[in-house]
Amino acid sequence: MPSEAEVLAEARRRSRRAFIGLGLAGLAGLGGWGWLVSQPNDEGIARPLRKVLDANARLSSAYFKSTRLAPEFARIRARTPRVNGKVGLAEELDPVAWRLRVQAYGTGQTQEFTLADIQALPRVEMVTELKCIEGWSTVVHWGGARLSDFLARYPLATRSGRLADPLSSTQDLAPYVGMRTPDDKYYVGLDMPSALHPQTLLCYEMNGKPLTATHGAPLRLVTPLKYGTKHLKRIGTIAFADTRPKDYWAELGYDWDSGH
Repeated sequence: MPSEAEVLAEARRRSRRAFIGLGLAGLAGLGGWGWLVSQPNDEGIARPLRKVLDANARLSSAYFKSTRLAPEFARIRARTPRVNGKVGLAEELDPVAWRLRVQAYGTGQTQEFTLADIQALPRVEMVTELKCIEGWSTVVHWGGARLSDFLARYPLATRSGRLADPLSSTQDLAPYVGMRTPDDKYYVGLDMPSALHPQTLLCYEMNGKPLTATHGAPLRLVTPLKYGTKHLKRIGTIAFADTRPKDYWAELGYDWDSGH
């Protein structure tokens, strides 16, 4: 059996070895971080990180299908999500004066719609999980109209004025849609297949009640295959584009696609 002195000597030897190993690992980490921050920026973050996010976006895009649906839950599980993000909501809301402004693809001409116009479309309810990019999630009961039904009633996303069909000629259907709050402070972009997904809603109710101002009244976007950064509150303008629209969080270094 080793003596006490031998045990203490072995403990000291192992401690020195562990300390040296941790020190070398720390130096390697610092060296890697130094290299990373020295790289050129690409849309707000170091280029190697941007390449990783772009790879994630390509994977998410390849995985996306119009027939792939987010899981739905029993209504009893629905809860009110935390108020997370107030950008674009600072101005006082006047629900009577509010209008949804939609710029037609190709012409850029603007049409305005009231909340009653949206509520006249086929009503859709779903109980899906709102996932925040911070890591938390909440099951929510949403009520509203499909964006695809809106574009079927008001064919503003095609040059020809035909229905917005994902299989339409690429020259006819806008590849992208951008949305902004009335004050233009918050903005998101979606590829058109995501916009036409059957669970992408122009939402005016949450958990059986009209939206509150802090949750995006009178109308917000809900698209449960995307993280909450895409779920724009208080939609003011919808516009169609040939190129990828600006996106608030993508400009701060997040993934533009934001799929999960």
